[in-house]
Amino acid sequence: MMPPPNALDDGQYARLLAVRVGVRRFLRWSEERAAEVGLTATQHQLLLAIRGHDDSRGPTIGELADYLCTRHHSTVQLIDRVEQLGLVARNRGEGKDRRVVRLKLTSAGKGKLALLSATHLEELRRLAPLINALVESAAVLETP
Repeated sequence: MMPPPNALDDGQYARLLAVRVGVRRFLRWSEERAAEVGLTATQHQLLLAIRGHDDSRGPTIGELADYLCTRHHSTVQLIDRVEQLGLVARNRGEGKDRRVVRLKLTSAGKGKLALLSATHLEELRRLAPLINALVESAAVLETP
């Protein structure tokens, strides 16, 4: 029986496994750090999406839904919960933009995100060899 075209070899499967395990461990570690400051992983991701957005007015709910890979109504529910925690604020546009709602972090939201971001950057530095392996694996997988 012929192997399928572009079949992977044992080493490529081992590298894919190592990368996936590393990514899952990082995500689990990240969930634990968020829980330590009273957030879920998704709430942490929301704060990061707001802060990392490139428009100084803040992201719209639709943009946040795209960042979080969720539906609009799920994003609204998440925002409601995080707003109740005092971490985000909604801002309505002015004039014809009145229907557009944009989000900003409050001081408390900025503080929690700064704390989490510092520990995440430390962990990513520690994981640099894994990240490099991911890049190398992707390059190896693309070669015919």
